[in-house]
Amino acid sequence: MLGDLQRYMNSGHLVEIIYLDRSGRTSKRTVRIHEISSGRVKAYCFARRAFRVFSVDNILAVAPVVNRYAAGY
Repeated sequence: MLGDLQRYMNSGHLVEIIYLDRSGRTSKRTVRIHEISSGRVKAYCFARRAFRVFSVDNILAVAPVVNRYAAGY
């Protein structure tokens, strides 16, 4: 997982993540990864229109956004 995140960050691709929050709820987010450090991912979240920090351990799945225009970004 960490290798995939690093690769997407280096390429600048938008990615979709499935994330488990502190309350145990899952969410699907489209993000652009800016930094990975100490088990944390700093990314711009298009749903929140702001930077967010995600725990790598709580990212359940990651996949590239295949068609950027279809996603509306």
